[in-house]
Amino acid sequence: MSLARLLQLASPTLPVGAYSYSQGLESAIEAGYVKDAETAREWIADVLELSVARMEAQVLRAMIDLPRQELNDYFVATRETAELRAETLQMGQALARLLKDLEIEVSIENPAYPAAYALAVRYWEIDPKEALIAYLWSWLENQVMAAVKAVPLGQTAGQKILLDLGGRLPELAGLDIPEENWTNFAPGLAYLSSRHETQYSRLFRS
Repeated sequence: MSLARLLQLASPTLPVGAYSYSQGLESAIEAGYVKDAETAREWIADVLELSVARMEAQVLRAMIDLPRQELNDYFVATRETAELRAETLQMGQALARLLKDLEIEVSIENPAYPAAYALAVRYWEIDPKEALIAYLWSWLENQVMAAVKAVPLGQTAGQKILLDLGGRLPELAGLDIPEENWTNFAPGLAYLSSRHETQYSRLFRS
C-alpha cells in the first residue's frame, strides 16, 4: 500500500494547487531567457540541481526523519520572494487540510509544503528515498507542464525533458548534505521571481 500512497501523494490531482505556480519560470520566459525546449530544459535543470535538491529536498529529508517546527520556519525564511513564500505556505496548508480530513495528525503550525509532505510520508510509512524521488518528480513535472503552456512547447518536447531530467532524480534524491551546507543560492531565480510580482500579463501565481 505504501506505493499506492506514494503515487497518491505525488499525483498532479493532489488538491494543493501546484498547477497554478511556475516558480519564476514565467518571468524567465517573459525576459527571453527561456524561449525553446533547450533553454527550458537548462533553466529547469539548474533550478532543480542548484536550489531544490540542495535546500528543499534536504529540508524534506530532515523533516521525514524528525518533524520540527523550527526547521519548517527556517525553510519558510529561505524563500527569497513574497511569491515563493506564499506558494510553499499555500500548498503546505492545503495539504495539511487534506491530511486532517483524512484523520492524519498535523503537528506543525503553518506548515510549508515540504513539512506537510513529510508528515504524510511518515504516517503512511513510505520509504524516505522513494518519497524524495517522488517529491522531485512532482516538482519537475509541474515545471515542464508550465513550460509546455507558457513557452509554449509541444507535448513531445515536454516528455523529452521529463525523460532527460527524470533520470537524474535518484542521484539528486540521494544527496545527503550536512545542514550547514544547505543552499538555495540561485540569484537569477530570486530576481525573476520578484519581477513576476509586477509582471503585466501572467498565467501563473508565481
